[in-house]
Amino acid sequence: MNKEKQTVKELPISERPYEKLEKFGAKVLSDAELLAIIIKTGTKKERSTELAQRVLMLNQKGIAGIHQLSLKELEKVPGIGRVKAIQIKSIAELSTRISKTQALQRMHIASPASVADIYMEEMRYLQQEHLKLIMLDTKNGIISDITVSVGTVNASLINPREIFIHALKNLAVHIIILHNHPSGDPSPSKEDIYITNRISESGDLIGIKLLDHIIIGDGKYISLKEKGLC
Repeated sequence: MNKEKQTVKELPISERPYEKLEKFGAKVLSDAELLAIIIKTGTKKERSTELAQRVLMLNQKGIAGIHQLSLKELEKVPGIGRVKAIQIKSIAELSTRISKTQALQRMHIASPASVADIYMEEMRYLQQEHLKLIMLDTKNGIISDITVSVGTVNASLINPREIFIHALKNLAVHIIILHNHPSGDPSPSKEDIYITNRISESGDLIGIKLLDHIIIGDGKYISLKEKGLC
């Protein structure tokens, strides 16, 4: 029988993604085979692995560029409908989050510059202000981070109680807060300084120290700790 007309079930185990993973482990699968497992089914003309290969060819980065593809771009591939496009985007985002979490857990905060290096590219182009909480252990290793609010940074949107609920849940010993200025200018406002003082005072009462409040601009940052404002 012509190999191109074989169904997945008619292929030898070494060419079937599901069975291959069960027998040999995920590491032996190619990018296309792993993606084929997510896609599940192909079309009348293509097996799932061939369909996955065409998805990977949508950009020059292959598997590394999947998270940059939009749902509409994915849906332009014959055989990739709305559901498959959503599945692909979901697994790409999950992979990104796992990778970031693992990277963060290996990092130790040594200075405001090290924090800015981690978050600059993520936050410098945001069109709204995002307030992020970074939770640290006793050795200033990053336990986790979370976006606490999106929008205008002001006292009504940022409640110290919410910040410390997250910190306590994650057994944080120290915290750092940072937010971006969409204008590109990281200079702190009076509201920024006021919020910092509120959070710092609350932390002193609870026993979780605020180490710094860092403001991200376009390629530059300001540490309120370095400015003597924290």
